[in-house]
Amino acid sequence: MDLREFIDIVGKDNVLTDKVDVIPYTKDASFFTGKIPYAVLLPQNVNQVSSIMRICQRDDIQVTVRGGGSSLTGSSILAEEGVILSMARFDRILETAIEDRYVVAEAGVKLDYLNSHLSKYGHFYPPDPASSIAATVGGSISTNAGGLRAAMYGATKEWVLGLEVVLPDGTIIQTGGKVLKRSIGYDLTALMVGSEGTLGVITKAILKIAPLPESYGRIMVYYKSIEEAGRAISSLKKRGITPLIAEFMDRISMDSITHTKGIKFPEDAQYLLLIDISSTHESLDKKLNEAAEILKSTDILGMRITKDPEEMAVMYQARKGLYSSQLSEREKPGEYVIIGDIVVPASRLPKTLSEIKGSIENYGLKVALFGHIGDGNIHANIFADVNNSEQMKRVNDFMMELGRIALRNEGSVSSEHGIGIEKIELLKEEYRYKNSLKNLDIMREIKKIFDPKNILNRGKMF
Repeated sequence: MDLREFIDIVGKDNVLTDKVDVIPYTKDASFFTGKIPYAVLLPQNVNQVSSIMRICQRDDIQVTVRGGGSSLTGSSILAEEGVILSMARFDRILETAIEDRYVVAEAGVKLDYLNSHLSKYGHFYPPDPASSIAATVGGSISTNAGGLRAAMYGATKEWVLGLEVVLPDGTIIQTGGKVLKRSIGYDLTALMVGSEGTLGVITKAILKIAPLPESYGRIMVYYKSIEEAGRAISSLKKRGITPLIAEFMDRISMDSITHTKGIKFPEDAQYLLLIDISSTHESLDKKLNEAAEILKSTDILGMRITKDPEEMAVMYQARKGLYSSQLSEREKPGEYVIIGDIVVPASRLPKTLSEIKGSIENYGLKVALFGHIGDGNIHANIFADVNNSEQMKRVNDFMMELGRIALRNEGSVSSEHGIGIEKIELLKEEYRYKNSLKNLDIMREIKKIFDPKNILNRGKMF
């Protein structure tokens, strides 16, 4: 490939071609390995992105946009030969408007950095994926990321006011704006959220922000039964309590944290619920006690309530690092941890969790269960050797069954990780189950309008 035009646009130092430089871009946080890129391009402004896209459309060069590389479904690696467009240089916070409750940030800004900046003003950006130390504004918008605080604040789509996007032909468009509501036809901002880099290149975002919670405390509850853990969340929501955070972990997850972080849990506990309640300083104790009484009505093994910021911070970081901690539970070094990601209504959690447990036993797999149980989001982390074809067939069959369990319980096959490469068949399964395969046809037509030559993230989603 002739790279001279790209070098003219971004400079020689921002066109990576040496094998040692481009090989890392064949991997993201998923278990997939992508094609080796012809080059990794690092533009520094929107006009450079526009020029790059014009050349790629003209020459039919496949482009995959990459943020922090934290995709769990293979969204940020090349499925076919082409170039990687890295947003690493788009790392500036451009405007902070506390009075109007928004911040303007470039696509490559990492979420933890954004929240460190906003904390100086007593505010924060609520979407909180576990990978927030690496996840970027653009990447999290592209997958409609959720995270720990989604129980109270919802997913990314609730917090995006507007976008700057470069289309495949190089056209730069603005969608949305700095106001909280508008009614001006089709919502192109919403269309971009969750599109996984298949429609355009997000270069800048206008994001809603919120005041930091005044005060919060934590309840940690232990169970023997997975059904009781699910019932506990259902009971809290039925009584009108919306936790700031509501997470659950199984024994494998707790053991992995013990082995990597030194945090110990009761030996007879099979499941842990971690519930954060936020309120004013004056009413926090009352709300914690109300939640605790509801939880005590379920079959608990033990409970701990704390408001100690240091203790809560340690456990919070342990939960966010759970994926990497679980690598300590592999039976051999070559194993991967393959993450399932489904969601069901809170009222369906007890039945769903029971069905998942039965399915794990049927397929004879080692699976760690955990997730953002407060919004019905369950992760099933499967330990598997990707080079073992017989085991991987069971893994794939289990993943399909996991999706079907979610659908039978009025949920979805993908909660917050997107479709990427991993869930193409599951996406079809969901629309087939809902007798709505026409939805895929509509999505393909939208893709053709935005990207007629199919150069953006080819091989993903469809």
